[in-house]
Amino acid sequence: MSRLVTIFGGSGFVGRYIVRRMANAGWRVRVAVRRPNEAMHVKPYGNVGQVEPVFCNIRDDDSVRAVLRGADAVVNCVGTFDRKGRNNFGAVQDEGATRIARLAADADVGRLVHLSAIGADPESASEYARSKAAGEAGILSHFPQAVILRPSVVFGPEDMFFNRFASMSRFGPVLPVVGGDTRFQPVYVDDLAHAAQMGVDGTAAPGVYELGGPMIATFKDLMRMMLSIIRRRRLIVNIPFGIAAAMAWGMELVQTVTFGLIPPQITRDQVRSLRVDNVVSDGAKGFSDLGITPTTPEAVLPDYLWRFRPGGQYDAIKESARNLRG
Repeated sequence: MSRLVTIFGGSGFVGRYIVRRMANAGWRVRVAVRRPNEAMHVKPYGNVGQVEPVFCNIRDDDSVRAVLRGADAVVNCVGTFDRKGRNNFGAVQDEGATRIARLAADADVGRLVHLSAIGADPESASEYARSKAAGEAGILSHFPQAVILRPSVVFGPEDMFFNRFASMSRFGPVLPVVGGDTRFQPVYVDDLAHAAQMGVDGTAAPGVYELGGPMIATFKDLMRMMLSIIRRRRLIVNIPFGIAAAMAWGMELVQTVTFGLIPPQITRDQVRSLRVDNVVSDGAKGFSDLGITPTTPEAVLPDYLWRFRPGGQYDAIKESARNLRG
């Protein structure tokens, strides 16, 4: 019988790429999610019955224990940007991650891969980053042979980074950013999934890996690249951190008084995160230690950002026609 991997959060942006890779490698894949009915898009990644979404709430021991039954390996992709509510930073990224590791160890699961984030730091000003660090510590206390992956900002067709700002650029001459001089090292989603696959099949040694792509660029430079690809000219305005924090406070207040119906475009915790560069640390293990050559953003972004061009899929045709007339 083929081996079984349980992937928590396997229907999300990064998770679905790991599911596809594990299915292609012949594994049976159990996709543990809160809403299995909304995760049916992962079933075609494998043969009939090979990929199965199942219910799980990582805040509950019995729920986690049930989806770990019979698993040879486990991957945790669950994360959140919610500071409040039941599925907040602590409940998901600290307690939830620790619970998965503890119960995986109890069930004698062979391998565990956990997706964290560059910037995970118990001393960080950001609550998000502190919860990521707490989750890593909890995992290693129960499962010291775990593989922990810390990516920089992740890009790919379903990302909420380049897609979000490309969409914003359609509605005015100005593109506002916070932390315009903060540096990022974008990592392609399937490269991250490849690293996770290596952790599952045992070809990656246990430990913490910081994963960044071949490009290190400021937020403003990444936006300039994106605008060039979608062929739009916009004024990139860097909002000072103090003003951004005040704006975020107002947005969070609106979210509170509307009982969550109007979510904030940016939170104060995100503003704090944007004060710190999001790049691989000196001396950290990374893609080179895994034998993976990371993909450049320029090689991928045009494949999915074309829809934000003024002419969409017809933009290249219009450009060609203009050249013929010339």
